[in-house]
Formats: sequence, C-alpha cells, structure tokens
Amino acid sequence: MDRIALIKQMLEKSPNDSFLKHALALEYIKLNDDAGARQLFEELLAHEPGYVGSYYHLGKLLERSGQREAAVATYEKGMEMAKAGNERHAYNELQAAYEELVY
Repeated sequence: MDRIALIKQMLEKSPNDSFLKHALALEYIKLNDDAGARQLFEELLAHEPGYVGSYYHLGKLLERSGQREAAVATYEKGMEMAKAGNERHAYNELQAAYEELVY
C-alpha cells in the first residue's frame, strides 16, 4: 500500500487528526498536487490554528503559485500562532520565510 493510501485509510478512522492531514498534504506536494495540499492545509488550520508547522508549508505553496499576498498573510498568522504557543523554532522558520519574501 502506498503512503497516500495508508494515510487516507488512517484518516477514515481519525478524520480530524491534524498530523495525518499535514502528512497527506506533504505527500500531495511531492506529487505536485498543490490544490489538494492547499485544501488539506486550510482545513487543518481552520480546525487547529495552533498547528504551526502547516503555516510554513502552506506559505511556500502559495509562493510557488504566485500568491504573494496570501503567502505573506499565512506567514504572519503562523508567526502569531507560534509566538502564542512559545514555539521559537517554528517562529524563526516562519520569520525567515516571511523576510525572504517581503524584503
């Protein structure tokens, strides 16, 4: 069974599992399915806005698709959530991506 099928099977049992949604979105990115990945990241963040790792990957996806303003907003929201959760490493990664895009 391939990774995507395995993750989907696990999601059937735990449809709101943020880790699984994040993992599936990353698999979609590997297949250049940015639309599928974006949908999963957005669903995940709507359900669990504190899942800060997804902001980075969603921001990068938006950058690749030429949606600069949406990427900036995603990084800003991610930095806000990382700061609130005292997740310094995630904050620093998001800030670096943000600064690279803005400056």
